Amino acid sequence: MKRAAWILAVLLSHWRRHPLQLATLLVGLISATALWSGVQALNQQARVSYDRAASALGGARTATLVGRDGELLPQQIFVELRRAGWPVSPLVEGRIQIGGRSLRLLGVEPLSLPIEASAAPAIGTSGLQGFLSPPGQTLIAPDTLAELKAAVGDTPLTNNGLTMPPLTPQTELVPGLVVVDIGVAQRLLNMPEKISRLLLGQRDLRPRAPLASVAGGDTLRLVEPDAETDLERLTDSFHLNLTAFGLLSFLVGLFIVNSAIGLAFEQRRPMLRTLRACGVSAWQLNSVLIAELVALALLAGLIGLVCGYFIAATLLPDVAASLRGLYGAQIPGELTLRPQWWAAGLAISVIGALGAASASLLKAIRLPVLAAAQPYAWQQAQQTALVVQGALALIVFAGGLGCLIFGDSLLAGFAVLAAILLGAALVLPAVLGLVLLVSERSARKPLTKWFWADSRLQLSGLSLALMALLLALAVNVGVGTMVQSFSTTFTGWLDGRLAAEVYLNAASDAQAREIKAWLADRPEVQALLPGSRAEAQFGGWPVELLGFADHVTYRQQWPLLQSSQGAWDRVARGVAALVSEQLARRLKLKLGDRIEVPTPQGPWPLEVAAIYADYGNPRGQLGVAIAPLVAHFPGIAQTRLGLRVTPAAVPALVTALREKFGLDQRSLADQAALKAESRKIFNRTFAVTNALNAFTLGIAGIALLTSLLTLSQSRLPQLAPLWAIGVTRRRLALIELMKTLSVALITSLLALPLGLVVAWCLIAVVNVKAFGWRLPFQVFPEQLAQLLGIAMLAALLAALLPILKLLRMQPAQLVKVFADER
Repeated sequence: MKRAAWILAVLLSHWRRHPLQLATLLVGLISATALWSGVQALNQQARVSYDRAASALGGARTATLVGRDGELLPQQIFVELRRAGWPVSPLVEGRIQIGGRSLRLLGVEPLSLPIEASAAPAIGTSGLQGFLSPPGQTLIAPDTLAELKAAVGDTPLTNNGLTMPPLTPQTELVPGLVVVDIGVAQRLLNMPEKISRLLLGQRDLRPRAPLASVAGGDTLRLVEPDAETDLERLTDSFHLNLTAFGLLSFLVGLFIVNSAIGLAFEQRRPMLRTLRACGVSAWQLNSVLIAELVALALLAGLIGLVCGYFIAATLLPDVAASLRGLYGAQIPGELTLRPQWWAAGLAISVIGALGAASASLLKAIRLPVLAAAQPYAWQQAQQTALVVQGALALIVFAGGLGCLIFGDSLLAGFAVLAAILLGAALVLPAVLGLVLLVSERSARKPLTKWFWADSRLQLSGLSLALMALLLALAVNVGVGTMVQSFSTTFTGWLDGRLAAEVYLNAASDAQAREIKAWLADRPEVQALLPGSRAEAQFGGWPVELLGFADHVTYRQQWPLLQSSQGAWDRVARGVAALVSEQLARRLKLKLGDRIEVPTPQGPWPLEVAAIYADYGNPRGQLGVAIAPLVAHFPGIAQTRLGLRVTPAAVPALVTALREKFGLDQRSLADQAALKAESRKIFNRTFAVTNALNAFTLGIAGIALLTSLLTLSQSRLPQLAPLWAIGVTRRRLALIELMKTLSVALITSLLALPLGLVVAWCLIAVVNVKAFGWRLPFQVFPEQLAQLLGIAMLAALLAALLPILKLLRMQPAQLVKVFADER
């Protein structure tokens, strides 16, 4: 141990003499760990919320008995099943509106509720009296209570004018959910003597009778607990996107670590030879080197975890807004982390550091000892690695092509994307070498020929940093092109979906009738477009049914992608439906196909009459006529109205509606306000992506700076002869700057078409698998020029410090090179 301590002290003395290298190494590990752990913290926070929602109060983690066709069940069947030994508990489920806010309502029977299905203490033994005794309780998450601007004990009115029991906050409940006694729920949802489903407990009361022998048992089917909920399936793509960006940032950060460790090993070769000559075995020396690296990785990992926490806390509001806007997922606004996150963060820091150092360790072992301190030997070893990289690139491209042709999943889509990026990064040094070789052979003047030849010699040391720049810029181009294409398409899509000038959502059906009567006498109102929504399970997925009026507004403006002849007429008769693109792709539906939608009134047969774009909504949607929708879902709210109004009269009408009926901002909005809010949500949705893009590009700039600093010392033997024959230091500095900018420009120009390929992959492969819709592919030259300028600015800033060091270098140092060079 004493010998190992002395060896470690000798090795650490290198960092005391080169603090900038130590800082670079730590910055690389800290940035890699911070971005990776920050993304994982966001994913963990979301998944904890999904698990809580799935496990609480009969979520997807609990087995249930439901109607075979999705219909409501008679309450008596609960009694029959209990008598037959089945540990069931009735559940009533639906949606209500309070103050314009749509909430999921659950009605439970607490005496028979399975222990594993309850996550609210108020329903337990201690709180049972308050929950059951009049006037009862409405259990609600604190976040939802704050959104409603209500106080504890308030008794709000629903959209139907019915009074809720006093509000009681429960931190265990997920946002957007309210829980009441089953009798209260039946009254609020107008479901007398009806239940939605039966929760099935794990503990048997006594031996169960066969289900078919129970009265009404033949109308039931058993739904086993799900390992993955609908919400988790829907959000998998979002979290996979986040993870992919986190992994990319982590790998780019490791490029910095690799460069710093490579320089440290190169400079410590004489020290290592001396230690070996003093009797230190190769095994002991390597063990101490690894111990040193692990200690530095743990230190950087701790700092990186703290930074990752702050990154996650900063991005959490945008992530929560994205998940809520895209998927309806409710994520708490406060970040809570588990011990496993800290352990995983430290582990990934250590693994990343060892992975980044492995190449340097292997190269150091394989190189001849006497050549170990010579930079040319190091560069010659790099040339062999370039050939291997080229072969690996071909293999990776072939694998990506196979995934594109034969893959049919989101994971396959990301595999194609990864193959494009990894293959391009691996082949980049060979392509750059070829370009530089052609430039060298086409040059005529000696200094110009040396310029290109020396750039090619320098390429081996810069290859990792240039690969990082290529990946970061290509991802920025690809994601930027996708987002810009989405933005352009989204704007046109909004014009079709939000065709009415005013939209309102009344507080109750009664108020909706009053508003309709009042609007009938307003001359500026050209048409009333009633709307309604219902939810159902179709093909194993949650589906939203959107009911709208048969009006020329929809016939002319609805964003149809495909339609059959007479589609709107059949929809108006209630025999056909418009199907969203994502639902059509998910269930492989095409025009003319027939489907059956489960409703409380029995199956509803419909024909697929048209397919339409429904961007931003991963849940499947069916557009149907409102009258048949209300007939099949008699309990749904009919409070939504779209108004076709003379544009000049919109402000006055909105003001009059607010004053007359007390409608707030959430319940009443004009078209312009809705579009502005939709664009705001759109921009916030991609705020996380933009932030990670910026982080990745910044790390690539640091990687380039690190590589240039790594090369700055070994560059002197190549620069000193030029100085000796009369080239001034200023001109040498300019030449070095132009060489760096040249290879950065070539890399950036290669990154632009690569980025467009990435954009195509995101739009045509990943987005289709993840969300079910395909955007039109568009190219934005101004955006490409801007990103090219940013990349060159990053390269310029990275080159400034080494160039300044060269400018300030004393002639004596250049003369000393000739004495030192052997």
